[in-house]
Amino acid sequence: MAGKIPRVPVNHLGSATTAGSPFTPNSAPLQAGLSRRDFMRLSALAAASGLVLPRRPVAAQSMTSTESELLALAMDVARSEGADYADGRVIRTQFEAVGAREQMITQVQSTDSYGINVRALVGGSWGFAATQIFTRDAVANIAREAVAIARANNDVAPSTTVLAPVDIFPDADWVTPHSIDPFTIPIEDKAALLLRINEEALRVNNIRFSSSSILSVKEERLLATTEGSVVRQTLMRINPSINITAISPDGSDFQSRSAVVEPAGRGYEYVMGLELAANAQGWAEEAAMKLDAPGVEPGKWDLVLHPSNLWLTIHENIGHPTELDRALGFEANYAGTSFIYPPEDVIGKLKMGPEFLQFEGNRTEFGGCATTGWDDEGVPAEAWPIIKDGIFVDYQTTREQAAWISQHTGIDRSHGCSYGQNWESMPFQRMPNVSMLPGEENLSEDDVIAATERGILVEGRGSYSIDQQRYNIQFGGQVFWEIRNGRKYQMLRDVAYVGRTPEFWNSLDVIGGAQTYFLGASFGDAKGQPIQVNAVSHGCPISLFRDIDIINTA
Repeated sequence: MAGKIPRVPVNHLGSATTAGSPFTPNSAPLQAGLSRRDFMRLSALAAASGLVLPRRPVAAQSMTSTESELLALAMDVARSEGADYADGRVIRTQFEAVGAREQMITQVQSTDSYGINVRALVGGSWGFAATQIFTRDAVANIAREAVAIARANNDVAPSTTVLAPVDIFPDADWVTPHSIDPFTIPIEDKAALLLRINEEALRVNNIRFSSSSILSVKEERLLATTEGSVVRQTLMRINPSINITAISPDGSDFQSRSAVVEPAGRGYEYVMGLELAANAQGWAEEAAMKLDAPGVEPGKWDLVLHPSNLWLTIHENIGHPTELDRALGFEANYAGTSFIYPPEDVIGKLKMGPEFLQFEGNRTEFGGCATTGWDDEGVPAEAWPIIKDGIFVDYQTTREQAAWISQHTGIDRSHGCSYGQNWESMPFQRMPNVSMLPGEENLSEDDVIAATERGILVEGRGSYSIDQQRYNIQFGGQVFWEIRNGRKYQMLRDVAYVGRTPEFWNSLDVIGGAQTYFLGASFGDAKGQPIQVNAVSHGCPISLFRDIDIINTA
């Protein structure tokens, strides 16, 4: 997983014009280093003079019949040029970032990326081209170019591609469930909230720094295929973030508290429901407490992982190694391959945990960052088991990949895992939401802690390290509580847990019920060359692992 990655040059096949990434916009900040007073004064002056603070480009409009007609043209041209199959997408991606540090506005960014692409299959090979020019000639040209590239690839290295069957959806729509579009909330209101958050955090003794931000993304996507599907979708995601730093009175030590909230595939109502300003002092107090906390004693400990920590472990050692392209070696340069290999030796055979361990992949979970109505190949969203009763049973697949393992799974359809980051990106296999199901017994957090005589409770995601096959792991966290005799005893610091993925999950002993289930997320899961970024969520209950190796990171 990667966070906000730097912008890299794009060299896609075809005549695409590079545009800003929706996750790391290449526009300069509109305002930086503004105090609360200056920012509000600027807003007032702008309003009084009939102006508005810069928001986002408005040249690109919402999807209309024009885009549908151009995609239909592209499909016709691709067919006439000899494509066995083709699909195309019009994608508009709006991105907005508002950030503050202490009582200064440090970031206001806004981008709008808009274009059209065509992917064509000739024989067993793909071609891809994209453009931002919305004329009939330009669109016809990229269709021809995609077919020509596919034909050239097939001539050089002939291959076989079998696309899994899919239902046809000639007129489909889906919108991320939400009540408030984040882009309807004025930047001034978001900035004011961030300044209040920082103000509340700074009230706590020894807190010297507090930064906060809100990132918003809206993707309007129109898909058409030569099979006859036409799918319109609007995907929304939002990412509030807070980082609070405490410094000891003599300046010899500092400790931070971050990862206090998670991104979500929802609207602005999600941010409003988090009560960030009201909770800021509590998070700040945790940062200050870490200054006086003793370091952990290395050795074997029972480990209670809060979902706010465990979701990242799931991402790295369950989510990534169950990507089929990674397992088969087609994805290797960016973060390696997978120990869950070869398929014929692991599907239905590899014991990944106790019988009560259940993992599912899905693109259907409410609030999930990878939740959609359809994927980029027109496959409807679904949920399916990845680990069932502790046994690995299936990978993440696209239409092309399903046939690679159907003889082992008995499943000949795609699980709908195709996604391209934006209009200039060719879709390929990307991680869906991968979630651990809660236990049938409705155990609370206190119940799970009570089952621990000597252990450590870890909250919040921290540093992490995994090897190139996702087998050897090391994870940190944000807040660590020593557990004695079934109760939280004292805060610790400098804690990290290490292990090997199968042994780690097989040490799982107790899991919480549905009331402890929590959905964590990454706004920036990177993969591929050129790098593409996907957003993804992972749900899980609080969980107790026995006899885990703990190291002191000081």
